[in-house]
Amino acid sequence: MKKVKREDEGVHLRRKISLLPAVSLIIGTVVGSGIFITPKGVLMNSGSAGVSLLVWALCGILSMFGALCFAELGTSFTKSGGQYTYLRETLGPLPAFLRLWVTFLFTRWVPFETRVIVKCQSHTRAVSRPASASYVSLAFARYLVEPFFTPCAAPSVLIKLVSIVAVTLVVAVNCWSVTLASRTQVTLAFTKMFALVLVVVPGVMMLVKGKTQVLLDGFEFDSVTLDKLPLAFYNGLFAYGGWTQLNTVREEIINPNRNIPLAIILSMVTVMVFYLLVNVAYYTVMTPAELLMSDAVAMTFANRVFPGLAIIIPVLVALSCYGTLNGTFFGSPRTLFVGAREGHWPSIFSMIHIRRHTPLAALLLQYPVVVLMLIDGEIYQLLTYSSFAGWFFIALTTLGMLIHRYRFPQHPRPFKLCVSSSWVCLCIRIPGTQGKAVLSR
Repeated sequence: MKKVKREDEGVHLRRKISLLPAVSLIIGTVVGSGIFITPKGVLMNSGSAGVSLLVWALCGILSMFGALCFAELGTSFTKSGGQYTYLRETLGPLPAFLRLWVTFLFTRWVPFETRVIVKCQSHTRAVSRPASASYVSLAFARYLVEPFFTPCAAPSVLIKLVSIVAVTLVVAVNCWSVTLASRTQVTLAFTKMFALVLVVVPGVMMLVKGKTQVLLDGFEFDSVTLDKLPLAFYNGLFAYGGWTQLNTVREEIINPNRNIPLAIILSMVTVMVFYLLVNVAYYTVMTPAELLMSDAVAMTFANRVFPGLAIIIPVLVALSCYGTLNGTFFGSPRTLFVGAREGHWPSIFSMIHIRRHTPLAALLLQYPVVVLMLIDGEIYQLLTYSSFAGWFFIALTTLGMLIHRYRFPQHPRPFKLCVSSSWVCLCIRIPGTQGKAVLSR
């Protein structure tokens, strides 16, 4: 008993993330400002309102299957680190090494907020994680500050100062306590859902009143062009991005074999349903032509439905960006921490605070880089790589899962996704039971 006690008191990452914080981490990272802006891109490239809804549904289904693959990987391997760990365990150290360095030095999804911040014509860029955090913090500051200066532009110096304060606060919270960071994420996730509810409820009321003309006439497949449809899917899949974040903190999840699959299923189903309802709500208030003319769809919606309370929308979007920022700093340093522990990064970044039990060195590494990028203000010039690299590594990770299944069929898999041409089933071995629950269709 004394030996067990001494091991428990050792310096290591503690399991403090229960089911609700796990769900909140995924929702809080997935739901940024994208859903308030990307509907325009999906509609523009899909051709009609009805087809755009189909695109949103299919993007949700594709994201769900990808997330379920990561749920199997998260229950099959016990280490944190997400894609880095899974590539190392299934395909070897070289792909994992490349993923680690590509993630932190080259590619990272650039949030859709770049269109709002730098007014660039394309958002298909990929930059480093520090640059990604910089973009999100700038988006937070811009949405928070600009309503007080309307119709004039907010001072850029003030936006940068607010961004630096936001990043400093997020880093301080994540360095101080895993529990505090997870509770912050839970609070921000509920704030995001409240923002979506504010859009969905008026839309449902409009549907009850008979505002269904756009939806009934929206399924016009003649306007669909195959060369633009992939861009519609790109916009939709981008809004669903972030579901890999939970796997990076696997070692800190309570009962991971149960909570990882449950958190992924609950969060992705919730996000998909709300995304569809939000888009339906948009079409009950605006015509497709009016939606295409709007640079910020949610703002146009709020000005029509809540004319006196329109200022609340940018504040809620700012909090959504802050939740994404907190989720990024909560998850991504764990990948760096595991990489350092495995010898693919300087060993100093595998150190844990002796009392706080947080990966302090890995967390602090990003902070000065992010602040320098915010001060410089020219983040979008760093790299112009396509986001193909990010999806490539997700596909490579899924391929590694299939190869590992073939090579090690007896490896314990508490959660297993089985897919064939005609059916789908989830085989879940629930800890503490003798049998296996099977959901099939």
